[in-house]
Parts: sequence; structure tokens; C-alpha cells
Amino acid sequence: MIVESTVPPARAWNTWSDRPAAMTFLPLGVHVTPLLYSTSQRSATLLPPGKDLLFGRHDTDGRLVEFETRHGGTKIAFRYEKDDPYCLLGAWDGQVLTEWGLRYWLTLCLSAECGATVTYNGEAAVIRLGYRHVALMGDMAPVQVTAHETLEAVAKDFDDNGYFHTSRRGTSAPVIALRFNLEMMRKGRFAAAVADSEELAVAKARAALDGSSAPNPLALPAQTGRHAGALDAVRDVMAWNTMYDGINRRPYTSVSRIWNLGKFAVWYNDQTYAALMTGLLDGQVARENMAVATASATPQGNFACIATSNDTWVDRTQAPNGAFMTWMIYLRHRDRSFLECHYEALSRNQLWWRRERDPDDIGLVSCGTSDIGEALYKGTHFGARNETGMDNSPTHDEAIYDPETRTLSLLDVGLNCSLALDAECLAHMARALGRTEDALTFDTLAEETRSKIREHLWDSERGIFANRQRHGGFVRSVGPTSFFPLICGAATPEQAQFLIGHLSDPERFGGPYMIPNVSRDDPAFTDNVYWRGRIWPNVNYFVWHGLRRYGFLAEASTLTERSMALFNQSWTERRIAAENYSSTTGEADDQPDTDLFLSWGAMLPMLGVADVMDINPWAGWELHNTGADVTLGPIHTPIGQVVLSVAQGRMTLCRGQEEILSWTGTGRLTELTISEGLLSCRIHAADGQQGVLTPGPAYAARIVESRLDGKPFPVTQNPDIDLSHAHPGQRLDLYLTPPDMV
Repeated sequence: MIVESTVPPARAWNTWSDRPAAMTFLPLGVHVTPLLYSTSQRSATLLPPGKDLLFGRHDTDGRLVEFETRHGGTKIAFRYEKDDPYCLLGAWDGQVLTEWGLRYWLTLCLSAECGATVTYNGEAAVIRLGYRHVALMGDMAPVQVTAHETLEAVAKDFDDNGYFHTSRRGTSAPVIALRFNLEMMRKGRFAAAVADSEELAVAKARAALDGSSAPNPLALPAQTGRHAGALDAVRDVMAWNTMYDGINRRPYTSVSRIWNLGKFAVWYNDQTYAALMTGLLDGQVARENMAVATASATPQGNFACIATSNDTWVDRTQAPNGAFMTWMIYLRHRDRSFLECHYEALSRNQLWWRRERDPDDIGLVSCGTSDIGEALYKGTHFGARNETGMDNSPTHDEAIYDPETRTLSLLDVGLNCSLALDAECLAHMARALGRTEDALTFDTLAEETRSKIREHLWDSERGIFANRQRHGGFVRSVGPTSFFPLICGAATPEQAQFLIGHLSDPERFGGPYMIPNVSRDDPAFTDNVYWRGRIWPNVNYFVWHGLRRYGFLAEASTLTERSMALFNQSWTERRIAAENYSSTTGEADDQPDTDLFLSWGAMLPMLGVADVMDINPWAGWELHNTGADVTLGPIHTPIGQVVLSVAQGRMTLCRGQEEILSWTGTGRLTELTISEGLLSCRIHAADGQQGVLTPGPAYAARIVESRLDGKPFPVTQNPDIDLSHAHPGQRLDLYLTPPDMV
């Protein structure tokens, strides 16, 4: 009877089903599903994802869910909210009517996954599941109440008979439908309550509608000012795409509400990206997503490329980005058990790549497809290309599939950079877990791979990293993976400067819309199909981090600005978070095979978040103050949820009502560490812009020693610390007495 008993009560009511307009109480599998009927269209809809639905704001816990419907041209705004986790309050507002409201019907259906009987008692529809009851009622009586076997049967009744039909009236069935119309009820409110008796459930719903238990005003995670709306977009895309996989009995953030393969679909890297992004807002959802990603680990050692209810591609995997994502999440949440949970599978995957995809034992790998399983495209050129995730990229057009080694002939620069970064992050994980020998092994593998990348995959004639034949020369086409040696630390300073030249060249990879997945002067660029010329959010994210790692901060800021402009062009009015975008117009919907609400679309606004505050392996926890006003949060950090704000040039970091620190300088604070005994950071500001750093009152009163780059640094009783003599990159350490000794 219980669908998912382990979900926290705060998340129990949420948009779990494949009908995003429906709210589901997951522990009982009970659905409240809106249905719309347009007489002019002679059509009813249960509002599947698509053109009739515009996704609005959505809190991760489902405390607030907003969307608009456009069925038959009529525009209705819906809103769900909750304060009590067991009571859902809903509302609709018919904003634009394209036909007489009497002929446009809005129906609320109550049903359960198990098909249990729902009854109507004259005031509310009620379903009993064991000792628990769920009651659904409106603030106005429905025009009529009908009884049906399934939700689809409700829609069919409208389609077959229209609204002026009474033969399905009833008070007991697996689905009870409360029918309203927009002439009599253009605006309406309803409540669904859970309790352990029918009387209590009805009373709770009635109280919600009376206002005696109205939800409190919500402060959702958000971003204003600089890169306004970036965190909001990550929040909404992640929350809307989070669903329940009933086959495997698990919540997860799907690759897309719109495009799925079967009852569930998990792409390995997509799932790790979802874990990273949900980790900004909800640590539990991040853990769930990473668990789903690593659940596809095979006995051979790799992760399945994709796993769906129809097929599982165990013969191939995707680029090894999981350790990077896992380490990034750990740095934000500092949960050692999270590393322990995934370390073994991730380390086995690293070694699998080196064992199975390096047929010449040269220390660099190629894509392939093993003789394992029965997956679609197994043992084909296309199947092997799947391992890069860039299925039709022109950088693989010259590859030849070798059926004996079951690999492509090319050494892929992006793939090998991912492998080097994966080994580096595994070394970090091993050290954190006390596995010293493992750490040394992965450090060595990372450095050996970096060395081979800079030696074998650098095309000195063109001044760029490129794919090359294992036993031959470089391929013609180059893409953004040519910049991936920056993120894994493989490029020399001289090579890095050459890369910056290519990145900024509007004839190559520069221009207002960045970064095309093949250089603009390549013949394949004009194809504008999938990986042939279009912009991909995940690629921009990796290149951005590479730029930051090498200190190309101005170039990274430019990429942030252009990525945010690209995203907002489709998001602000149309709420499109696309799989990919045109490199010439910035449009997302100019191609029919581009998903318009893909999870990794939110990796573009992730850059807007990270440009204000980020936590990464090369700079640690960093705060960026440009002087422009901004608010960001609440957002997860090593000290819990915080809000970062800048007003009139002063940057302030707060945890709840507690001020942690403020800074009037312009630039960055990196390697920020906050603990009971230490407040520490590196100051990166130009001369004359170092400003004043002020610890919060609870910290200022406990300073017993201060040092700048290890040397004593006098701090007066005044809590303001003058940094005017600090040089760029110097570290400020404030040692604190324990709180209970003040």
C-alpha cells in the first residue's frame, strides 16, 4: 500500500509522477490530478509535459509549485503550497479565456496508485489507505461529481460526451472527479489533507481553506542583482525534473520531464550533474541522485552508459566525470560517508578504463564497446562514440572502429582529460578516507595522463589540443574538448595561452554565443544538428572551471556573462532550459530534436551562481565581490545554509540571522575556512581595493591571534581588519577561542 515510506514528510507532497501538474503524496501513492476540457477543441487533457504546460517556480520540497496551462489557448495559473507537510493548499486563476467559461471545465481528480476506492461524502472526496485517510475539497462545491475507473476514463468521458453530460455521476470509484467550470469558478481554491481518520482529514482540509492554517510566506533559494535568477533557475529545473522511479522504488532527478525512454532513464553523467546541482539546495536529493548514478556499476567495473526500463548499455559507459562531481559535492557538504559510499565503484571505473580502452597500453584511452550485454548499438562505430557523450561530433568523423580491439582508432582529448581529472579527484577522496597508498596510485595515474596529453595530443602546428589517430596524425575537426586540458591541469602555460587565443577568436570559438561544439570555421559547423555546431551547457561548465583553474578570471567572467545571456534568452519569457542552443542565433527551439527542459540546461545558470560563490578543488570555498549588488541563497556550504549579499560594495555572509563576516574589498576571498577555532581565507584584490574585513560579532569577540601569510598581524579591539597592506594571494588566519570560553 505504501509507495515510498522513506521520503521525508516535508517532501511527501510533490510533483513525483510523470504528470507534472499532479501532486502526489508519495508515502501513500495518492494523486491530486487536474484535468482540463475545452469544448472548442473537443479535447480533454491530463496535462502531460509539453506545449500546454509552462513550468513556473518550484521549491525542492514542493512547498511552492507554480505553473501555467495553455490548453485550447485558455491560460490558467496554478499554485500549490504547503506549510503543514500533510496538508496541500491549491489554487487556480483563469487569466485568459478564449471561449465561454461555461464550456471550459477544470476538474480535480483524487485517486491512488493501488486503485483503492474513493468516496464522496457531500463535502469532500476521501480515500482510505489502511488507517490513513486523504480528503480533497474545494472552497466551492463542484458543479457535479463523477466516478470513474481510471484517470484516462475521466478524459475519455469528456472527449466522448462533452461537459453537458450527467450519466457518470457517482460517489464511489477508484477515481472521483470534482468538476468545476470557469464561468462559475474562474478562480478557485482547494485543499488535500492527510490524517488518521476521515473526520480529521476533512477538518484539516476545511481549516486550510478557511485560512486558519494558511501557509507562511516562503523564502525560496534565489539570486537577485548580479546574475539575477541564476540560482532560481537551477532550483526550478532541478525540482521539476525530480520524479519517482516506481520500478526501482527511488526518487531521482530525471534527465528531462519531456524526453524519457521507458518508465525511467538514467544517463550516467547526466545523473552525476543532477547530483551536483541539487547539492546546492538539498543534500539529501544530491545523495539520492549520486546513488542512482553509481547504481549502474557493472561487475566488470564500468558504469552503464544508460539504464532504462527498456535497455541497459553495459557494453559501454560515459566519460569518467563521476569522481569530480562527487568531490565537488563533498567539498560543499563535508559528509565523509558520501565519499565512502561511492569511492569503491568510482575507483573501479577508473581502472576499468585503463584496462579495457587502451589496447596499445600507451596510457591514453579511446572510446569502445565491449562484448558484454545485448544493448542497442553494441559493437558498432556509433556505440563506441556514445562513450564520449558527444554522439555525432565531427571530431570523431575520422575514427575507424576496430572490431578486434572493440575501440575507435582515435585518442580522444576530452575523454583523456576527464580520465586525468577523475584520477586526481580519486586521489583527493582516498586521502580524505585515509587510503594513503590509493592516493599515491591515483596521483601517479593523474600526472602520467596529464604528461601524455600534453605530449601526444598537442598539435603544435595549429597550437591546439586535438584528437589524433592512435598510430597517426591529428584529425581536422576540433571542439571545446580542446580546452579540457585546462580543467585537468595538463596544459603548459604556453599551451594555455594558445588556447585562450582560440577561445576568444570569433572565427573559431568566440563571439556572442559561446562555445560552439565545433569550431566556426569547420564545414560541420553549419550542420547545426546536435553536437555538430551547437552549444552545450555541460561543455561550457567544464571549460569555465578550466579557465578558473589556470587563473584566466577575465575570460571566465566573459564566458559567464555570455552563458547567462544565452540561457536567459529562452528562459526569461518561455521557461526553456535547453539541451543545446544555436551558436549563431542563441535559440533553443530552432531544431526539432533539442529537448527544451533538460536537467543539464541548468549548468548555464550554475555559472552565474559560481561566479558569485563557488566551492571547487582549486580555490576551495570562494566568494567574489565585484562591487555590484547581489543576493544569493539560502545555499549549502560547509557550514550549512548561508546567504551571501553585496550592498553598496560591502559583501556579507550570513547563516540564518548570524553574520559570519563582511568585506568591503573588490576581488575574491578563496580557501575560506570557518570552524570553531579558525576563520581563514586568501585575499585576492588589486592594490587599493583590499578593503576591510569584519568578522561577525560572535567571531570578533573570540580572536586570540591573527596572522597574514604565517606572520603575526595585529588586530585591534575594533572588529574591522584593515587589509590595505595585504598583497594578492596572502592568507589571513584568525585563531579563535572555543565559543564556550567567551
